Amino acid sequence: MPFVISQGVLEAVHQYQTATIPVGGAVVLADGVARDYASIWRTQPQVRTVVSFLARNIAQLGIHVYRRLSDVDRVRLADHPLAALLSRPNPFTTRYRLIEALVSDLAIYDNAILAKTAAGVPALVRLDPRYVTPISSNQFTVETYRYRGTTGYRDIPAAQVVHFRGYNPEDGRWGCSPMETLRRILSEEFQAGHYREQLWRNGARLMGYLQRPVDAPEWGKGARDRFRRSWQEQYTGNGGKAGGTPILEDGMTFVPASVTPEAAQYIEARKLTREEVASAFHIPLPMVGILDHATYSNITEQHKNLYQDTLGPWLTMITEELHLQLVPDFPDAADVYLEFNLAEKLRGSFEEQAAQLQTATGAPWMTRNEARARVNLPQIDGGDELVTPLNVLTGGQASPTDTAPEPKTVLATATRLLEGVTR
Repeated sequence: MPFVISQGVLEAVHQYQTATIPVGGAVVLADGVARDYASIWRTQPQVRTVVSFLARNIAQLGIHVYRRLSDVDRVRLADHPLAALLSRPNPFTTRYRLIEALVSDLAIYDNAILAKTAAGVPALVRLDPRYVTPISSNQFTVETYRYRGTTGYRDIPAAQVVHFRGYNPEDGRWGCSPMETLRRILSEEFQAGHYREQLWRNGARLMGYLQRPVDAPEWGKGARDRFRRSWQEQYTGNGGKAGGTPILEDGMTFVPASVTPEAAQYIEARKLTREEVASAFHIPLPMVGILDHATYSNITEQHKNLYQDTLGPWLTMITEELHLQLVPDFPDAADVYLEFNLAEKLRGSFEEQAAQLQTATGAPWMTRNEARARVNLPQIDGGDELVTPLNVLTGGQASPTDTAPEPKTVLATATRLLEGVTR
């Protein structure tokens, strides 16, 4: 048997002098300007747009608990304690908010941490990654999570925590924030935004300058100062004539010297930032509002692939971590597994479903009461019977949408029926 090396032997190969794992937490955007990951999410609109897109689209999916009965059969466990925990993680958090926070933490920090608590019933509580310090002496697992607060800290054993993390080539025990990868792009956006802010704050100072001819009458210092003061009071900032047409004397001219948005490429730069952030999270550009090359057909296809190629890896990672760290805590966890409810997102519109099911079954597939229930109407008497057209019979037409019989056949059938009536 090839499995002969113990994990303890491997752990002994690399022992850390300090048990505290460095976690980072800030990105330098300019000289003397650093922002932590939370501040970047709060102040960088492109980052918030992309992260919120991921978190909201995953959080809206229900997560169901099933028990595998066989390779071709399963049963949903709606009353299982695990299902109750996921539907109401704790007394002050809904399922949606917990999943939204979990995905947001993963997108921002590449780490998300849920503490397993017990106050009469099991509960899951989010721990802010900013205040968590992982502690371990080996290179494979975290042994303790130190949660810091204003009054001290609490060490939580790894068995009482559900830790979601991404890949880190330098340390597999803790994720590496995408904000580090986007540092240069975010720095450029910060610098450009700072420049635009200065431009607006300075008013007309950079919009142009006044040019006075060389042969104009001599201008004393007092007259020049009065003109400058009068100009600033009237035509800059909140002056009463700001935006108006000035009257210039002595042949003076106003020479524009501002940089237009087109020349500065403000719009292109901001769009590029969103494109880079979206690409870092593998999100199609039309999904976050960049519609330069979008068409109806490719947007439709991207919506279909959203929960497969874009969000599929996230959903798989979340469910597998829950299987590994949470499901075994329940006594009857054999053959129990979790699954996000993707059926509502992947089955298409009602028109597409109706056409597919009708073609597959060759007959009507919904009763009147089932149809009324879809639009929140009450049931009616006789509505549970499946209405089957006369041409949808075994050996007859395969589907109500099939081609009707030839007119000659219909005429012959009608003639025979009439002859039978007259007799």
